[in-house]
Amino acid sequence: MMKILGLQLCAFLIWVNGFTQITDSIIPAVKYQTLPVFVVNDSFKTSRFIEYIKQDSSFYKSFKQLHLLNYSAINDIRMLDNQNACVASLHSKTQQVRSNGCRTMKTIEEEITGDFFDEKKEYNYYTAKLYASLFFTKGKVCNETNTVQKANINPKEKSGLEKHKDQLKQLFFNPGKQISGIPFMRNKTAIYDESLLKYYNTNISTEIKNGVNCIVFNQQVKPENKNRVVVQEMKTWFDEMSMQIVARDYELVTDAGVYDFNVKMEVSMIKIGEYYVPNLIRYVGDWKYVFKKRERGVFTITLFDFKAPIPNPSER
Repeated sequence: MMKILGLQLCAFLIWVNGFTQITDSIIPAVKYQTLPVFVVNDSFKTSRFIEYIKQDSSFYKSFKQLHLLNYSAINDIRMLDNQNACVASLHSKTQQVRSNGCRTMKTIEEEITGDFFDEKKEYNYYTAKLYASLFFTKGKVCNETNTVQKANINPKEKSGLEKHKDQLKQLFFNPGKQISGIPFMRNKTAIYDESLLKYYNTNISTEIKNGVNCIVFNQQVKPENKNRVVVQEMKTWFDEMSMQIVARDYELVTDAGVYDFNVKMEVSMIKIGEYYVPNLIRYVGDWKYVFKKRERGVFTITLFDFKAPIPNPSER
């Protein structure tokens, strides 16, 4: 039994090593023996997997592929007071339609409570404004592709909402990288650097997630180091046959004096034809910035009824 286990583990490590050169696109399927549940403590083995995650861009690609599909979405955004009572909300159903290389979005139904909007129907809450900029489409957007070049996101060249969007994307799609432009953050998000890696417990295991056999990579801060890092935990489920990301959870906490935040995010993926796309995104966040009022928000977006139009050659 131990000999078989050793052979399986050896085959797995050779397989992981082969992925360290991958930079783009959804990764082709690989056939190998089913892995037993195990924990990797050896730093050499863990570093192989970390190197793969740092180079992987399939998660970012999955979000870009949303722009190429027809789909419906249920949007639920709730802003809370310090007792966690809802003071403003938006609940809506939207539908994205893609035709002739362009996408538009229409609102099928909408329910608003509290002071979610001002009299000009501008967002009163920055959390809601950021959500809308990421998931609602105004007018017609054309000439998009799902091409990814190592999730190259650079917030340095932008300002205002666009800069904050790119900072969020960088945290979301380039996990473990240092985020530029956020004061007092330094390299506290660079969880794969040697200087921070020692603050975490890291393990690799197997688990069934959303009906898919997955390899799970989990990085969780050691209790005594919670104040040294921003990313308290990041857990990623990979389809064991293709290494496509099936789900990812984050927990981010910091208090830098002039600002603080406590955020949890969950993303679940689904395969639609040749595309992997998110079908459920949850966010629970509490943040405060100097001179700004504290915002506590909860949002869930459920995406469904996906239909793929005939793609342009650049979308294949």
